[in-house]
Amino acid sequence: MTKKLDETVLHSLPENVLAPAYDRNLLSPGILHIGVGNFHRAHQAIYLNRLFELGEGHDWAIVGAGLKPYDSAMRERLKAQDWLTTVVELDPNGLSARVCGSMIDFLEVDPVHLIERLCQPDIRIVSLTITEGGYFVDPVTGGFDASHPDIQADLKAPETPASVFGVLVAALARRKESGQAPFTIMSCDNLPENGHVAKQAVVGYAGALNDGPADWIEKNVAFPNGMVDCITPATGERERALVKETFGLEDAAPVVCEPFRQWVLEDNFPAGRPALEKVGVEFVGDVAPYELMKLRILNGGHAAIAYPGALLGHYFVHDAMADPLIHAYLKKLEETEILPTVPVIPGVSFQDYLATVMERFSNPAVGDTIPRLCLDGSNRQPKFILPTILDRLNAGLSVTGLALETALWCRYCLEKDEAGKPLTLEDENAPVLRAWAQSVFTGNAETVTLPDLFGELKTHKNFEHAFRGAVGNISNHGVAGALKNYLS
Repeated sequence: MTKKLDETVLHSLPENVLAPAYDRNLLSPGILHIGVGNFHRAHQAIYLNRLFELGEGHDWAIVGAGLKPYDSAMRERLKAQDWLTTVVELDPNGLSARVCGSMIDFLEVDPVHLIERLCQPDIRIVSLTITEGGYFVDPVTGGFDASHPDIQADLKAPETPASVFGVLVAALARRKESGQAPFTIMSCDNLPENGHVAKQAVVGYAGALNDGPADWIEKNVAFPNGMVDCITPATGERERALVKETFGLEDAAPVVCEPFRQWVLEDNFPAGRPALEKVGVEFVGDVAPYELMKLRILNGGHAAIAYPGALLGHYFVHDAMADPLIHAYLKKLEETEILPTVPVIPGVSFQDYLATVMERFSNPAVGDTIPRLCLDGSNRQPKFILPTILDRLNAGLSVTGLALETALWCRYCLEKDEAGKPLTLEDENAPVLRAWAQSVFTGNAETVTLPDLFGELKTHKNFEHAFRGAVGNISNHGVAGALKNYLS
């Protein structure tokens, strides 16, 4: 018999579902998390759940929060089940499920209420999953984009901000005025030096305010860098049905994820932190090498298979990995152009890491999709691909395979696959990308200019030459032919 998930069924869950091995009534808040999506609930929330099950850190429970309409929808789903989430690990050798209870509240989506809660002394860490594009990074300068309409709107009404950074600065300003210690701000997004990027946004916004607390934030607020990793597909009817049919639970917002998790954190938490090292989190002095490894090998690898996968008609990531051309392209690209750009990490084998990544991509139980990997390319490419290209060019090295990846992305922006079937370009810069793709593939490739998001690569002659060569390869031989030519 199916049971509706809520607090009342925790002592009578189906035998194949693990319940929280702690009394949730004994938990108290310590972390406020903004952006309660699937990744947060599969990753940070599970690490805390594990810690609580050891009988430790019970004063570090999560309060959820958000500022977008979809946050309100998530709140309503989770409220009806007492903030509990079923997390299913998609191991190809057998699925497993547990109910995660580390979140004990989720604020109404109201910036004024959120600011008030952030001013309470029990909140010592504010964590963020607001997507790679949520930090208002100027694609040309790499700095904070204070000219963005959302930021400009907040600067005109700082008491009722609508952006995450407007809210954080308003709360920090009040804590400063009342003599309270600040909270630590911990980004959990896939960004190089995500702590530094978060600090840039918070300090940048504060500096743009009249009499803003920028100097105080700069000197007193900690922004630890971190590397996070766990492939977590979106939830739809397929996932809800899986939880209901396989595990006998009716969960309005379950999470499915791969069985692999990694979290590497800079140990910079002056307001205190939970003892997450006891449940597998790696605390290190410098996260940058681990971030670079993951961003280039894993995230760059995702980008490398996304666009040829879409153009060749694949929907699931594991199907793209089963395509011999795409599999071989990824392996060669990683080994010859990506791995050599990652600095050595003592005790870490990049070949072993790559083998694990390719095994994870090939996991059919995950059901991760090519359309998900193709989302938001104008934010992802400058973080996962373009810096690798620039490093290789600066070292005088070839970028043949990486230029092909970029050209395949451009070809995808024509919004049709090799068979002429429509593709959906979901990107905040979609008009720019469409115009770019049209000019590249239907105009004169020799006169093509690159969009501003390419930064200094926009005018790099060696990259222009490699990119045009890749475009010609695709135009003359098709996507499959271009991959074969690269592999030969």
